[in-house]
Amino acid sequence: MSEEVRKMTDEEIHVELDRIRRHLYDLKSQAVTEKLEDPTQLGKARRDVARLLTEKRSRELAAEKAETNS
Repeated sequence: MSEEVRKMTDEEIHVELDRIRRHLYDLKSQAVTEKLEDPTQLGKARRDVARLLTEKRSRELAAEKAETNS
């Protein structure tokens, strides 16, 4: 997943982040109503969000560094 995230454009990261956050919300709703088939999906979705946010932030920092070096 990490390699796939690095290959994404900024727009793709934003879209994927929105999609996974909606999925995570749905999973939380299912967990409350006790209809969640695979409880590990919650953790996987959270880790995916974290990966995307980490890549997004590292790109922001790289852009700031490039801007200050110019």
